[in-house]
Amino acid sequence: MRRYFALLITIILFSCAEDSNSYKLNGSAEGFEDGTQIIVYSLEDNNQPEAIDTLTVQKGKFSARYPKTDKLLLGYLSVQNPQGSVVFFPENEDLRAILYKDSMVASYVSGSRQNEMYTAFKQKIREFNNKKQSNSQRFQQARQEQDNLLATEIQKENVQLGAEETNYKLNFINENNTSLFSLMLATEMLGRKEMSADQAAEFVKNLPPKTASAQLAAGIKNTIDKMKRADVGGMAPDFAAPTPQGEMLSLKETLGKYTIIDFWASWCKPCRRENPNVVRVYEKYHDKGLNIISVSLDREGQKERWVQAIEDDNMNWYHVSNLKFWQDPIARQYNVRSIPATFLLDESGKIIAKNLRGPALETKIASLLGQ
Repeated sequence: MRRYFALLITIILFSCAEDSNSYKLNGSAEGFEDGTQIIVYSLEDNNQPEAIDTLTVQKGKFSARYPKTDKLLLGYLSVQNPQGSVVFFPENEDLRAILYKDSMVASYVSGSRQNEMYTAFKQKIREFNNKKQSNSQRFQQARQEQDNLLATEIQKENVQLGAEETNYKLNFINENNTSLFSLMLATEMLGRKEMSADQAAEFVKNLPPKTASAQLAAGIKNTIDKMKRADVGGMAPDFAAPTPQGEMLSLKETLGKYTIIDFWASWCKPCRRENPNVVRVYEKYHDKGLNIISVSLDREGQKERWVQAIEDDNMNWYHVSNLKFWQDPIARQYNVRSIPATFLLDESGKIIAKNLRGPALETKIASLLGQ
């Protein structure tokens, strides 16, 4: 009895020690054959994913134990047949994974708050996407039937749906600010302009110390700084780039009483459609002090297309381009993610308006130089 009691105490102590230093991942692999391999990847902050383990399915099950850590991590389980992956968040708690061979999209990991919230997030985004797809089909049908009233209503629904999705994402990252995924989502939203610099600054301000010290958080702060430098009320960052003649031209050399910085490209159809309006405004107000410098995001090796587009569209003002497409350093400096994009400067170089197009551009210039 004494030997049995001693053995029991040893088992209990060992189990407690194991539980205190590691967490368990148990999984069901429904529909997967025995021998199927599941690769476990770990992603720390802003680093590349690293394969840390290979699990083998036996009788529809798999399991592993991993050391607990204070690091900010994201993991995912990857299979090849069918190809797919399932994201999970190590939170030093035992986790349960459910993989469905016939629906990797529906697969999930549970067992902690972050994983439960992420599963709910995926489901909600799936609902938004389904509604968008349904609206797209309804819109196409309305256009075919020339029902312009219905088509307009569907477009309004889509605008409202987009706003609801953005608000949902904003609420998610603010309510789950201890998660690496929230930093990743905030970075994406900021890049896609689904999140303003002020909203991002508020998000970063409320991050707990562990999340605030992450590289991704530092990246968000840098993006916020860039956005604010190129925002209304800020001084336009100076730049210099080659003209069509190959000479370097800086922004400060082109400043007039008012100056438009115009980001465009010869391949950009919306830009080309807007150009006649910009030409009309320039011809009407150039003699009164309006200057324009256009920054082209044309590709390397396509200088001729850029120059020809300038001539074809009668854009008789300043032009520069690094011919680096979306990697253009000036576009990055101004946080330009889509074109056409415009910045209106006063004579000191201060940004007083952004992204004015069509009648709004002429109305603004007329209010400044119309007298």
